[in-house]
Amino acid sequence: MRASDRAYRTLLDEIQSGRLAPGSVLGEVEQAARLGVSRTPLREALGRLAADGLVVQQSPRVTVVSDVDAGDIRELFEVRRALEETAARLAAVRGDASTFARLADEFAAASVDGPAATDDYYALIERFDGALDAAVENDYLHAALRTVRTHLVRVRRLARDNPGRLAASVAEHRLIASAIAARDADLAAHATHIHLHNALVSILESIGAAGHHQQGAA
Repeated sequence: MRASDRAYRTLLDEIQSGRLAPGSVLGEVEQAARLGVSRTPLREALGRLAADGLVVQQSPRVTVVSDVDAGDIRELFEVRRALEETAARLAAVRGDASTFARLADEFAAASVDGPAATDDYYALIERFDGALDAAVENDYLHAALRTVRTHLVRVRRLARDNPGRLAASVAEHRLIASAIAARDADLAAHATHIHLHNALVSILESIGAAGHHQQGAA
């Protein structure tokens, strides 16, 4: 693996996981030393992250992790809704019904009781997304969804501490997969719309609660 690819993947994981929080300064000298690469591949990695919208450059040698606020999340979900509802419709027409029937069964059996189970659930969502991409067979739609999902990983962390929302999400994904398996394009799109609406409301409520808590502690 090239040094720039290694640096990109490490920084991407740290940003998405929250280990590098919004506003974290990514100085070239410090990051190159920490990651064990020279400054040229580090600059390439930072350039890719900037193209992803995950970092912004404050000066020629100082880059910071971009913020994620309520406005950003609403805009992300506007794009996500258009893309994922379209993908669900196409998958219901083009996809392999048995694949999505199996996924529906896995969602029916999924648990979010504890960190390990929640990690397994997110892995199941990744497999569902992969099956959706394969069913759609549209490189342009896949590329657009990949960009959205890059940001979505950061946003999804806000829902991990809400057991009620996670349980509802399991049921919503099961309905989407079942609708695709039944080749019901309208239901698949509608179920996706409801799922994304509920997810957005929950995330915005989480941000609001966190903001009130910080103000109370100030």
